[in-house]
Amino acid sequence: MQGDFAEHLAVLRRLGAEAVEVRLEKDLEGIHGLIIPGGESTTMGKLATDFQLLAPLREFGKQHAIWGTCAGAILLAHNAQREQPLLSLMDIVVRRNAFGRQVESFEEDLDIPAITAGDDGQGGPFHAVFIRAPWIERVGPGVQILARLADGTIVAAREKQWLASSFHPELTQDDRFHRYFLHIVAAGA
Repeated sequence: MQGDFAEHLAVLRRLGAEAVEVRLEKDLEGIHGLIIPGGESTTMGKLATDFQLLAPLREFGKQHAIWGTCAGAILLAHNAQREQPLLSLMDIVVRRNAFGRQVESFEEDLDIPAITAGDDGQGGPFHAVFIRAPWIERVGPGVQILARLADGTIVAAREKQWLASSFHPELTQDDRFHRYFLHIVAAGA
């Protein structure tokens, strides 16, 4: 509905995954995983409400993998510290625009052991792009922290079949995070 879905589609298709756009409830039929892209979380929440997608997305997420990048991570959270529509699937608390305004966007290399183990020889840090990004302030007991900045700020986490990243893996040539998500999808299929 909104956000950088085209970039995710391109990466998934390059990896050989069958990828489709989801705009309506009927589009969820037959798919096994969903990426909620970066964009503007309040706009995405409003559109999901207007198109009566919040409840179907919650139900889908109970059975299937969902990965939220940037604004998508906000939508997955139980708490965004402000009133807005959320899926409330992941036991995380996020802070919107935590790193500041658009002009304060940045890039940083992250050590993410979950994606470097058995990564077909790519190895090394993951170059992460943060654009007016949220951070994850707190995680519940069942949430695995996947990545932190040098100062300890949490920027990626996983709980069961749900994945949240504060950054935009689709804006890099490194497809390891997308491959990691596809493994989560395949494990639940």
